[in-house]
Amino acid sequence: MDSSFAPRTVLVYVGLDLIGDALMKMPFVVALRETYPQARITWLAGKGRTVFKRELAPLVEGRIDEVIESAGIGSDWRELLRRPLDGRGFDLLIDTQRRLLTTLILRRIPASRFVSGTAGFALSDIRPPAGYRRPTTMIRQILDLVELASGTRVEETRLQMHDAGSGEAAALLLPDGPAHVGFVPGSSVGRANKRWPLERYVELARRQASRGRVPVFVLGPEEASWHGDLALQVPQARFPLQEHAASGRRAGPLLTVALASRMRAAVSNDSGGGHLVAAGGVPLVSLWGPSVMEKAPPQASRLVTILARDYGSTSMDAIPVDRVDDALEALLAAEA
Repeated sequence: MDSSFAPRTVLVYVGLDLIGDALMKMPFVVALRETYPQARITWLAGKGRTVFKRELAPLVEGRIDEVIESAGIGSDWRELLRRPLDGRGFDLLIDTQRRLLTTLILRRIPASRFVSGTAGFALSDIRPPAGYRRPTTMIRQILDLVELASGTRVEETRLQMHDAGSGEAAALLLPDGPAHVGFVPGSSVGRANKRWPLERYVELARRQASRGRVPVFVLGPEEASWHGDLALQVPQARFPLQEHAASGRRAGPLLTVALASRMRAAVSNDSGGGHLVAAGGVPLVSLWGPSVMEKAPPQASRLVTILARDYGSTSMDAIPVDRVDDALEALLAAEA
């Protein structure tokens, strides 16, 4: 590996970035900028949108110089007949995905150094040493690409994931004093099978209220209609995103991150909301059903994962309330 390589331009290719994807990639973004502080970094979402262009743009300001989304690059074999991005070239191109056709298309982009893990690094200009084993987690896999490109060791770095304005708003919504405990009962659009039954969240919240703590429900746009019923069932609960919206202000994802930083612990499904609260540094009980937890666990300060498969099923309702309650109490005791 050549540690003297100093690219002036870097292109990073991803398919798309939803909230959870992007938060998991933040250590990669930080590592890339720290490794190449003088380079112009372009982030290319070839097959869809990226929240780095929109909701999470403040997090990558100064770290990514250009964001291109929905570029229509990486899906059609006919792209092999032309130069993507109108023939633009780069000193370094990092391909973060592993679909063969997409990688072949990306090889059509002029690059002095091309790094890709597709087909066991067969199309990459640089390959890892013999005996390399691909890490389990997605974030370590893509950090290894930076390490391979630069010839230097790259560590995963934690960073503050919210801005000053979100921090101030969160302090007003969840003021100092009470012990706030978060509940994130939603899931990605169309993925209701990733939700633990809502009535079990209600039961957990009631138990927390009976122990003198304040339940905090984090309800995104898809779950906003639950607000009224949940407020009736758990009158001690707070709904900070709905309170913020009621004041006429926009509740973006960075506010959720900031709110999480003011909680003692939280419980979440496998969801973008779960990744948001984890990014706030809160100790988290993370509930998993049909998905593979090992690939993309939330980056929480302290994480307990509870898997439906440990109860003989991939259905979320296999996870018992008492097991989650015990895990939550253990996190709260550790924090205390």
